[in-house]
Amino acid sequence: MTLRLYDTSARQIRDFSPLEPGCVSIYLCGATVQAAPHIGHIRSGLNFDIMRRWFAYRGYAVTFVRNVTDIDDKIIVKAAEQGRPWWAIGYANERAFNAAYDALGCLPPTGEPRATGHIPEMVEMMRVLIDRGHAYTADGNVYFDVRSFPAYLGLSNQDLDNLRQPAGEGETGKRDPRDFAMWKAAKPGEPFWETPFGPGRPGWHLECSAMAHKYLGRAFDIHGGGVDLVFPHHENEIAQSRAFGDEFARYWAHNAWVTMSGEKMSKSLGNSVLVSEMVKQWRPLVLRYYLAGPHYRSTIEYSPESLREADAAFARIEGFLQRGAELIGDVAQDVPVPDAFAEAMDDDFAVPQALAVVHTTVRQGNAALGEGDKAAVATAVAEVRAMLGVLGMDPLDPAWSGGGQQEGAGLHSVVDSLVGLVLQQRQAARQRKDYAAADALRDDLQRAGLTIEDTPSGPRWELTGD
Repeated sequence: MTLRLYDTSARQIRDFSPLEPGCVSIYLCGATVQAAPHIGHIRSGLNFDIMRRWFAYRGYAVTFVRNVTDIDDKIIVKAAEQGRPWWAIGYANERAFNAAYDALGCLPPTGEPRATGHIPEMVEMMRVLIDRGHAYTADGNVYFDVRSFPAYLGLSNQDLDNLRQPAGEGETGKRDPRDFAMWKAAKPGEPFWETPFGPGRPGWHLECSAMAHKYLGRAFDIHGGGVDLVFPHHENEIAQSRAFGDEFARYWAHNAWVTMSGEKMSKSLGNSVLVSEMVKQWRPLVLRYYLAGPHYRSTIEYSPESLREADAAFARIEGFLQRGAELIGDVAQDVPVPDAFAEAMDDDFAVPQALAVVHTTVRQGNAALGEGDKAAVATAVAEVRAMLGVLGMDPLDPAWSGGGQQEGAGLHSVVDSLVGLVLQQRQAARQRKDYAAADALRDDLQRAGLTIEDTPSGPRWELTGD
């Protein structure tokens, strides 16, 4: 089956045809590092991590560039509020983002350029656009003339006559209020760089155009980001880059929001849930399952109850893999994923349908466990691990054995020893035919939140799902 994805610019699902056979180039708008990441921020990284993994599974060589916006209005405001250098705020939060990506199992990008490291490329792009009549200088600012680019607003499908372009403070001298800033004139006390157009700093949109051009060339396959970036950010990137002469992105992919009480999760609204706090309450692997499980174009309405449901669902998968490992030991991990799983992933990265195949295989594996069919169990374990491996969610993978996972494994070991003592007492009671005492011990464990299962190899326990 041909891999297909929803292209925002076409407003439909399209067959994917790479620019270069066997290769995929992806540019993802990454962090603006004015604050530490909440789970809404990190969802984008997770969604595109899974896309990248699936392309690699399908045999593509993937170049994945995810930028860091380390200078913008919000960072400067935070610096003034906190009395700290702008670069110190940006660097601290960049590290927080990378820690969150690492905690949730995202593969490192091929490249992760910072905006402030690419001022010369931005200056050259502005020079060309001014020479071609697409941009102009005014009061030390450089603006893009939106009327010079007839295809403007094609991505967001808006009407220019009804457009209200977001404007920043100090953006004076515009010929048209809808023109957007590529370069912002220096203000007292703010960071600036010297350019032929005067001292100042880059506009947000210019940064990505310059970095995508440098690292992926005049044309690349997929540009990604959150749906909130369609306008103005991605629309303005397209105008700059194509007016400059680049074909730019051939497909546009956008992930939906994480919301709370129907509102986009946002630091400004005070309703954010920081990743650094969430991983103290939930295992990072469960948090990955929760955020990456819905379709990337579907909104996630966050609630503790929905996370508990995800925890219970993933526990059922883990429980099967643990029971299977106890019965059959190690199994081959290089088996192909089931056809139904591949068909789901090829169809616009339909992770919910792919996970449905995982759960179906788990149910079949549990039935095989009950029948003592080792061959069927081995097949099911191998397929489940193959599918979870593609999604970056295999709990038996060594990648999940560090940090919080080590702590959780240690706690599991302690609990296992304590429960084992109770199970020994229960077994002794059964052997002396004191079934009332055996049942009482089992009931005590169940009240403590454990499920006891008697198997041919002896009793085993697991946490009761919610």
